[in-house]
Amino acid sequence: MKDESVLEMRGIDKSFPGVHALQGVDFTLRKGEIHALMGENGAGKSTLIKVLTGVYSKDEGKIYLEGNDKAVEIRSPQDAQRLGISTVYQEITLCPNLSVAENMYIGRTENMLLNWKKINSDTDKILKSLDIPAKPTQQLGSCSIAVQQMIAIARAVDMECRVLILDEPTSSLDEQEVAKLFKLMRDLKAKGVGIIFVTHFLDQVYEVCDRITVMRDGKLVGEYAIKDLPRVQLVSKMLGKELDDMADIHGEQTAYDKGADMAPVLEAEGLVSDAGIKPFDFHINKGEVNGFTGLLGSGRSECVRTIFGADRVTGGKVKMNGKPVKISKPIDAMRNGIGYLPEDRKIDGIVGDLSVRDNIILAQQVLKGFFKPFSKAEANKIADEYIKLLSIKTASSDTPIKSLSGGNQQKVILARWLFTHPEYLILDEPTRGIDVGTKIDIQKLVLKLASEGMSVTFISSELDEMLRTCSRLIVMRDRKVVGELSGDDLNQSKVMSTIAGGDK
Repeated sequence: MKDESVLEMRGIDKSFPGVHALQGVDFTLRKGEIHALMGENGAGKSTLIKVLTGVYSKDEGKIYLEGNDKAVEIRSPQDAQRLGISTVYQEITLCPNLSVAENMYIGRTENMLLNWKKINSDTDKILKSLDIPAKPTQQLGSCSIAVQQMIAIARAVDMECRVLILDEPTSSLDEQEVAKLFKLMRDLKAKGVGIIFVTHFLDQVYEVCDRITVMRDGKLVGEYAIKDLPRVQLVSKMLGKELDDMADIHGEQTAYDKGADMAPVLEAEGLVSDAGIKPFDFHINKGEVNGFTGLLGSGRSECVRTIFGADRVTGGKVKMNGKPVKISKPIDAMRNGIGYLPEDRKIDGIVGDLSVRDNIILAQQVLKGFFKPFSKAEANKIADEYIKLLSIKTASSDTPIKSLSGGNQQKVILARWLFTHPEYLILDEPTRGIDVGTKIDIQKLVLKLASEGMSVTFISSELDEMLRTCSRLIVMRDRKVVGELSGDDLNQSKVMSTIAGGDK
C-alpha cells in the first residue's frame, strides 16, 4: 500500500453549549486502508464523523482530500457525497419496500429512473463485482440485514466514494455475516478505497484493520499501527488508565451474613436472548453486589435485559432461591422480586409528563393492578417517604419528573424500584450523567442495601466505580462472557487484561 493520504483532518475543534466536543483533533486516512476509530462513549467519535460528513460545521480546523494543499469546506451531507465521502450507518437508511436496484439509484439521476432495463443491468454488474448475493429486482426488505448493509455499501461505492465510513456495521450481524462483510471491505480496500471503521468489537478491529486512531474526552490520544498496539494497551488508552495505576479502592462494606448452604437468589444457565449475546451462566447471592464490566457495546446491558426479560429470551433456565421460574417478560421478573433501573432513563425509565409521585408508584401499581389504584393520600405518603429517603430535590411530589435534574430523575426511578421491595435489583448505569455528590450517594445506598440483604447487580462505564462497589465482576467482550473476577483478582489491571484477552 502506498503511504498516500486520501483524507487529512487537522486541528478539528467543535463546541456545543457547555461541551467542548472536539479539541484540536487530527485524523489521517490512507488510500486502500481500513482504519479503526476507537473510543468509549463521549470520546468524540460521532462528532468527528458528523463534521466530516457535513452534519455539523466545525469551529476550527482544516480538511484535505487526496493530498491536495487546498482545504475543502463540507457544509452539508450533499457536499460530502459530492466529494466522495459516504457513510453507511448501523441502522439501514435505505427503503425496504423498494427493489435492490431502486435503492441503488434512488435520488441520483432522473434519466436513469426512466430506463429500468439499464438500471437492473447496471445493478446486477455491481452486485456481482462485489459478490453480493442479491438480485436487482428483489425487494430490499426480503434480504438479510447483512446483505442490506452490503447493498448500502455498494451504493456508496458506485457513487465513486473515496472515503467510506462504516458506523457500527456489524452490531446486528452474526459471525457468518460479519465474515462476508469483511470480505467486501477487503475487496474495497484492494480497489484503493479508504475505510473508516467505527466499532466497539476488539476482535474485529484486530482481524480486519490496518491502523487505529484512539479518542478520549474529545481529544486525540494517538494513532497506531495494529502491530504496534496490543489489545491490552488499546483498552488502557481508551479508558485512560495505565496498567500499573491501581490502588485498592474498594469501599468499606458491612457484609451480609447469609448463613450456610443458602442457594443463590438467582441463578441462570445458558441464558440467551434475541439481542445477539452468546449464551451465558450467571448467579448472584443474597446480599452480594456484583457487576458486568467491559467496553461499551460488549454486551453488558444485553445480559441484564435478558435476566429481566426486557429482551425476548430465546433459551436458558432460571432459578430463584433454588426453584425454577420462567421469566420471558418484565412483569414475570417483577413478580419474582426483581427490579431493573435501565441504562437510558429518558427512553426506558421516566414517564416525563407524569409527576414525581406517579413515577415512584408506577412499578408497584403495575404489580397491584390498575383496577386497584392507590388512593391520593397513600400515593402522597409513599412519594414523600422516598423523596426524603433519597434526598430527591423537587418542589413537590406533584412536579413533573421531566422538570428535575438528571440525578434527581435517577433517584426517582431508584425509588420506584425500592418501593417494590425487590429481592434482587439491577442497576444499569445508575450514575451516568449525574453530579459527583449524587454518584457517591447512590454508591453508598447500593452498599447499604446489600448489607441489609438485597442482591444488586451494578453496571457502570467507570471502572473505578465498579471496583469500589462490586465484590465480583463478570467480564464481557464482543457480546460474550470472557471471565469472572473476585478477591485478589478484582483490580484494574486484571479487569483490563481480561477485557483485552490473550495479551499478557
